[in-house]
Amino acid sequence: MQSKSVLWIFLFVFVALSCQQNKVFDRYTSISNGWNKQDVISYDFAAPDTANPYNLFINLRTTTAYKFSNLFLIVELDYPNGKVTKDTLEFLMAKPNGELLGSGFTSIKEHKLSFKGYDTPFVFTEEGTYKVQIQQAMRHRGEPNGVVQLEGIIDVGFSIESSNK
Repeated sequence: MQSKSVLWIFLFVFVALSCQQNKVFDRYTSISNGWNKQDVISYDFAAPDTANPYNLFINLRTTTAYKFSNLFLIVELDYPNGKVTKDTLEFLMAKPNGELLGSGFTSIKEHKLSFKGYDTPFVFTEEGTYKVQIQQAMRHRGEPNGVVQLEGIIDVGFSIESSNK
């Protein structure tokens, strides 16, 4: 009986570790009471290496309180030498019928949004500490001012994974 328990524990640990093997960096920040348009989520991380390709992702957890079909983000990547790249990105978040995309069986959905490395492999060109900054940039149609408190996003994260390309 005890050997069966040990076998199940070993199997569980093996599966859990094998699913995380290609993740180099994975962090989340919780958002409470909506994501304010002035709030910038940032993460500092060391370049894994300068030889291999990686995929960089913005990770979100949303609830049914998220009422938009898309999401606009301003994402900045600061290199160790001072170089800065800044992108305005749009992601599809819901089907035309309003059903949220993402994974999960409850009212909370997880979204893994490609930032870099999706089309072409991303290689860190410099050794040292990088910084990624993520800010929401949502607007209502026809209104020049942004959405002050973006409801329905409960976690914002960033991850780096080894590329299989």
